[in-house]
Amino acid sequence: MIIEKFKEFPITYGLIILNIIAFLPLTVDSWAGELYRFGVLHGYSIFIQGEYYRLFSSMFLHNDMIHISMNMLSLYMVGRMVENLFKPWAYLGIYFMSGLFGSFLFLYMDLSGQAVGASGALFGIFGALAGFALVHRHRMQSAFMQFMRDFGIILVINFFIGIIFPSIAMSAHVGGLITGFIGGFIVAKNSNFLWIYLFVGGVVLFGMSGYFESVYHQIVF
Repeated sequence: MIIEKFKEFPITYGLIILNIIAFLPLTVDSWAGELYRFGVLHGYSIFIQGEYYRLFSSMFLHNDMIHISMNMLSLYMVGRMVENLFKPWAYLGIYFMSGLFGSFLFLYMDLSGQAVGASGALFGIFGALAGFALVHRHRMQSAFMQFMRDFGIILVINFFIGIIFPSIAMSAHVGGLITGFIGGFIVAKNSNFLWIYLFVGGVVLFGMSGYFESVYHQIVF
């Protein structure tokens, strides 16, 4: 039964498993500090010390049980919908591209900030659903209007959550949401355009990396 479920949504369940595996060592106090120190999103470590792996490792680390529970529940609910609508490479491409742009926007807003969590990537796949719905709005008809109402409600809820919990990186949410929406819209238009989306996104990220490197050098030196 479990294997059959996994085969039905391998990407969604695979991402959930990876996040849980990454979180388990954080429950051990003696390990938690070291994992955060080496895996957290931190601009100076990335762009001055060259630890670019943090852009990915930070997507799989979470602050506490509430943090990972909320994110994995969202991934479970939204990810399966995306996996039904998009091809595997499109799903993964939009997920990680959204996470990266979310991280970059967070660092742009707070050069000295540190963050962990899959929120940017999660908002990206939710944005991808919105992009898909917009392209196929005429075919979806009433379902499109219901989706957009639900979409607006979730955005409002997350806005107030961001106000209540200042530690939440709202800028990463916004960056991921916009990136995912663009990806979902483009792929819904033509699945072959995925590679253009990934190539252009990669070029933009490369240019932003150069910008951040020069900014951090000015601050440090």
